[in-house]
Amino acid sequence: MARGIARAVSFGGRATAGWCSYRRITVAVCLGNLVAALLVLRSLTAPGSFAPTAPNRGGGGVVQYTEEQIKSVKESIRIRREAEPVELVQAVKKLRKVFAREEKRRKELPLVLKQKISYDILRRLQDLGDNGSLAQQREVVESWRTEKLKDIKSASTQNQSNLDLSSEETRLLKRALEFNWHMLMEDIGLWIPEEVIHTVHDDKPENEPEEEIIAGPPLSPQCNAELHTDYDGAAVRWGLTHHKESAADCCQACLDQAKNAKPGELKCNIWVYCPSEFGCFSPDKYEHKHQECWLKQADQPKLNFKDKYSESYRDAHPTAPVVVPWMSGVISA
Repeated sequence: MARGIARAVSFGGRATAGWCSYRRITVAVCLGNLVAALLVLRSLTAPGSFAPTAPNRGGGGVVQYTEEQIKSVKESIRIRREAEPVELVQAVKKLRKVFAREEKRRKELPLVLKQKISYDILRRLQDLGDNGSLAQQREVVESWRTEKLKDIKSASTQNQSNLDLSSEETRLLKRALEFNWHMLMEDIGLWIPEEVIHTVHDDKPENEPEEEIIAGPPLSPQCNAELHTDYDGAAVRWGLTHHKESAADCCQACLDQAKNAKPGELKCNIWVYCPSEFGCFSPDKYEHKHQECWLKQADQPKLNFKDKYSESYRDAHPTAPVVVPWMSGVISA
């Protein structure tokens, strides 16, 4: 009996090992994959899968558009087509045709003929001379054009114009002079600028003095500035080593010196400034430069020079200018 039980156990173990072999496991896995592939294929071939789709930017498959969205897209396309500038596009096309036609006409005119025209016009301009105005030059060129047109129109087909041209060249030249004159002028390198007439309108009254501009900040009324004036006085500060940026600064230096002067010192009440960039004339031996600021004192200020140097003074001093270059002022008390 024990032997029978042992045989039964041995037979059962062999049966279990037979059912779990590698071949049967491989077959089972293949069948599972086949079933999964069939299910995926069915989902792809379903009727709803052919609706318009778009890639999902989030990375999760596709996005399906609804009928309302498709309708909106079509409406947008229609509106964009209706807003197209059709008339403008057609006008541009016409202009392109005109330009192409003019370019073709330009190329039709032979180079030899263009050279003949340019030489003929050049001779006319040389006869006018170097002193001819722009208006006269333009008149000469237009006169040449009118003469050639008249000559071409009056000439018969067998005869030739004064330019010694063939009938074909005469026909091309006539068309260029009548319809493409400006283009022909460009081709032969002829350009005459418009003459600009500049008229100066002087609205000032005759007796009104011309106002001069003084560089720098405005001067205080206390400075009593006088242009083209040189006052005499004892020097409080020599201008040879005392320069200021402007006449206003020179006047202020005089005011400051008078305010801060110690007892017994001269107090400035006259300032003399050189505003000219070329320097200022003086009969002494020194060279007076731009921005010199002389501080002076005088109980009774007297003028050295005012407005212009006299002829007799300029005869005695040949380097003296006509107009006094200095500007001065007597400080108000």
